[in-house]
Amino acid sequence: MDGTVAIRRGAPADAEAIRALVEAAYTKWIPVIGRLPTPMRADYRDAVRHHRFDLLQVGDALAALIETTGEGDHLLIVNVAVHPAFQGRGFGTRLLGLAESIAAGAGLARLRLYTNKKYVANLRLYGSLGYRVEREEPYDGPGRTRDDDVTVHMVRDLA
Repeated sequence: MDGTVAIRRGAPADAEAIRALVEAAYTKWIPVIGRLPTPMRADYRDAVRHHRFDLLQVGDALAALIETTGEGDHLLIVNVAVHPAFQGRGFGTRLLGLAESIAAGAGLARLRLYTNKKYVANLRLYGSLGYRVEREEPYDGPGRTRDDDVTVHMVRDLA
């Protein structure tokens, strides 16, 4: 297998591959939070037309992605997903760095993202990259089954 790593922009033709990657990456969280994670509920045929997707490929395999959209003075990171077969290689961190470059190139002052409070490893990673907790709120989306289902909103100001 070719181990060449490349990042390219996603296109409508990638919607099914994006959905499959997200499903593989987020399935482990279902028993942790007691519902389908929000990214698993997304319509990627629609999202790929309205948001920017950057896809990280290793050879021919889709290994990771980042989904972003500009919102006022910031770039919202809607989703970062790394296929389990490619986790632990720094691909998520690399894509978060790309988001910083996208924001800076667009003249945006900050990055925002949100995650579940139970995704402890993700919270640690984001904190190590300079994101800080802006606020926490009860998750109020579809499938809520637990009172401890909390969305953590994080922000990183660009220098």
